[in-house]
Amino acid sequence: MEISEIIMLIACGLFLIPSLASATRFDQWWIRAFDFPRLQISILISVIIVAAIIVFDFSKVIHFIAVALLLVSLIYQVEKIYPYTWFAKKEVMKFEDGDPTDNISILVSNVLTPNEDYHKLLEIVNRRQPDILLTLESDEKWEKALKGLEEEYKYCIKVPQDNLYGMHLYSKLKLEETEIRYLVKDDIPSIHGFVRLDDNSKIRIHCMHPRPPSPSEADTSTNRDAELLMLGRDVREQDDSVLVFGDLNDVAWSRTTRLFQQMSGLMDPRIGRGFFNTFHADYRFFRWPLDHVFHSNDFTLIDIAREKHIGSDHFPMYIKLNFERKAELEQNKPEAEEEEKDWAQDKIDDAEPREKGV
Repeated sequence: MEISEIIMLIACGLFLIPSLASATRFDQWWIRAFDFPRLQISILISVIIVAAIIVFDFSKVIHFIAVALLLVSLIYQVEKIYPYTWFAKKEVMKFEDGDPTDNISILVSNVLTPNEDYHKLLEIVNRRQPDILLTLESDEKWEKALKGLEEEYKYCIKVPQDNLYGMHLYSKLKLEETEIRYLVKDDIPSIHGFVRLDDNSKIRIHCMHPRPPSPSEADTSTNRDAELLMLGRDVREQDDSVLVFGDLNDVAWSRTTRLFQQMSGLMDPRIGRGFFNTFHADYRFFRWPLDHVFHSNDFTLIDIAREKHIGSDHFPMYIKLNFERKAELEQNKPEAEEEEKDWAQDKIDDAEPREKGV
């Protein structure tokens, strides 16, 4: 066997690892990291397949096996990200019935604590005029910089922290029954409550920023997964109109986030419309969707956009929705299978959460 064939076989083996690892249920950070760059992995696998076809003369069975396994790996990766392409069926209907009369707009922005380009976020807020602004990683400096918003955004929940998990919620709409909770870890806050729309409809909101699996944050994804899945479990039981938004530190196509959707019954307006990658803002090739807005099936979509760079490692995410009860008749909730629910409960139990529910 020639050296070029040996090198190519090694390359084929290496590029099977991401698919094999991400297909497992192990939650070590380095394994779950393969959930994120599925588009990038797909591109690289495609390149290796083309290179293998050029290098191999297919005189040996191993040549066929190597290429076949790579094709299976590519199909696996593409199947995960396909729903977030323009070719897939849209999960959330577009609002197309005249002027929206009962809408709500949200801007979610992980500002990056050391970032001091406050004016860049304020420019977007002034242009978009969202009803709700959620900032993540915001500390006392960011709170001071955004002080001027409070004249128009009269309802505020402030949790300034310097551990990269600070959180500030600004709302033009009335907030009710709000509370700051620490579901899994005592230094990771989340905000919960209700918002009143202009027609007096009451919408439950959950603002989240769980800790990601990474060598600098957490050795495993257990706590992140538990926080999301615990919320998903409880949201369906509450049976309210719901909005969940924030930096979930998980990609839209991961098993955990998809299961969160299935357990909660919440919908993802990105499905059928694009990735809307929000991280990493500084590296074009290394980007994936970490900032999310999920909603119950009584909303339709007016607008969704990734905003421009504000000096953070995240792009802000903007969405505008129309609240209309009749949409429930045409938009089906995602559903979780019993086996998946059992796995979710095991993850929650493993994390030993500080609170039993949301």
